[in-house]
Amino acid sequence: MTTTLPQQGTPPSGSPARFKTFRALRYRNFRLLWISLIVSSVGTWMQIVAQSLLVLAITNHSAFALGTVSLAQASSFFIFAFIGGSVADRIDKRRLLLFTQTLSMLLAALLGVLTLTGQIQFWMVVVIAFCSGTVLSFDQPTRSALIPTLVPREDLMNAISLQSIVFNGSAFIGPALAGIMIGVLAQAGHALGLHGPLIGYAGNFLLNAVSFLGVLVVLFLLQVPHDAEASERRAPLLNSIKSSLSTVRRDSVLPWVLSGYGIMLFFGPSTSLILPIFATQILHLTDAQLGLLFSASGLGTILGALMVASLGEVKKKGWLMLGSLLIWASALLLFAFSTVFWLSLLTLLIFGIAQNGVGATTITLMQTRVPPQMRGRVMSLNTLMIMGIRPLGDFPAGAAIGLIGGPLTVCISSLIIGGYTLFLLLTRPTVRDVV
Repeated sequence: MTTTLPQQGTPPSGSPARFKTFRALRYRNFRLLWISLIVSSVGTWMQIVAQSLLVLAITNHSAFALGTVSLAQASSFFIFAFIGGSVADRIDKRRLLLFTQTLSMLLAALLGVLTLTGQIQFWMVVVIAFCSGTVLSFDQPTRSALIPTLVPREDLMNAISLQSIVFNGSAFIGPALAGIMIGVLAQAGHALGLHGPLIGYAGNFLLNAVSFLGVLVVLFLLQVPHDAEASERRAPLLNSIKSSLSTVRRDSVLPWVLSGYGIMLFFGPSTSLILPIFATQILHLTDAQLGLLFSASGLGTILGALMVASLGEVKKKGWLMLGSLLIWASALLLFAFSTVFWLSLLTLLIFGIAQNGVGATTITLMQTRVPPQMRGRVMSLNTLMIMGIRPLGDFPAGAAIGLIGGPLTVCISSLIIGGYTLFLLLTRPTVRDVV
């Protein structure tokens, strides 16, 4: 039986809002999708950790190699992100997500089989990363544009905050589980006379492939409205992309908000780059302890999402974004100087809380300051920044780590981000005071 969509702005009957923090879960379609995506995202994070360790293992611990993988994925987003957003506004979002989620599952399975059989090579990881990025260029803006059709406007920021738990929050469970599974499967592989570490990495990739099944079942059952106007669907692809970019450019707030978000993502090295480097070269940790570092950041995003969700409709979104950005840069700076495991855990926890404040506020402003029929294309900007700008920034960051070391690279990055945030705070009142 297919699910039916509740009327926008009206909670489903018999589902009173007892907990303000989770009020968007009153809507059945959003709730089903949210739960299924949590399971899938845990698998995704298991693959992120295992893939980083696999690359280090087959390239003699090369930070530059990690940056190259990130660059390959970033390139796919720069090529396809705007096309993906435009397609999301033109065709049925549910069917598009069924297609993209299936492709992601097959790519994870392919990586797992190649690793399990010992045929994996570095160039194969790069190619699969590019293909995965291409699929996500269509998947991410479609998923983001779908959310406003599942909940009313007054619960949108709450839904976005809860949605951020799906990927970022699953980083609390996925990396720790990945570290455990790598160790357990590696021991089993050694006992069978096989290459232990490769068995551990492959197990994580294959488990990620299985985790997509729940999302596919929910998407198959889900019904969503056709929210885009027919005239938008008939517009030429290039013209529709230009129209959405012009809408963002003319807005008095969005260009500056997106520039701050972009600076954070480009100059802030991703955890998938810096944590394996710091764990092996600075803190000298085991795989399980590395998983805990990832989990600390993930737990922070959970706490940050719950805090933002509890705030409701925030009146001063600019202050929330810029304040979170300053805290994020400060936590990154402290992490750069840390040589103690517990202090690194604490800074990553704060780092995760602040990151959610920046991301949730930015996405909410992007969703609410543009016409509904442009949400897919505008949200492709978010996809491009998260999946494209950040990996693109990891490439020079990986090279810098090789030249001047991880701590100095991260220190410089945090100072650049903090400086630009202060510039916005002191000179752009339209951003600071946006509601």
